[in-house]
Amino acid sequence: MNFHKIVKIITGILGVLGIIFLFMVIGSGDEEIKAAASMGDYGKVAPLISLAQIILGIAVVATLVFSLLGLFSDKEKLKKAMFSIVGLLVVLGVAYASSEGVETPMKDGEVLSAAGSRLVGTGIRMFYFLSLIAILSMAIAAVKKLIK
Repeated sequence: MNFHKIVKIITGILGVLGIIFLFMVIGSGDEEIKAAASMGDYGKVAPLISLAQIILGIAVVATLVFSLLGLFSDKEKLKKAMFSIVGLLVVLGVAYASSEGVETPMKDGEVLSAAGSRLVGTGIRMFYFLSLIAILSMAIAAVKKLIK
């Protein structure tokens, strides 16, 4: 049996399971699910959610495996990928170093820790830095194109 047939069989099994779990949820009705959920019982919905998590896990693992296989097959691609990863880590380091952490009260009465506040600031600064880098790279490419 080749790999393609195995993938088709697994996909078919997961699809049939998904349909069965979906009909279980639909058959029980909204009110019954809401009432059970208010009591802490998620038994009707849990199998569908678990199946979705399994499928997501399979997709992530397959993506990582085939991406890494593609990278390791070509040394030039691996070099470019490592350069990009190091660049991203540098931007992350700069964003983290430029962020401050202050305990912050939230609306629900809890307090966001200083470390959590610093991570939020890091994420926001990283977004700004990467946006700026993207805009500058597009502008530089456009200017180079105009010059030629």
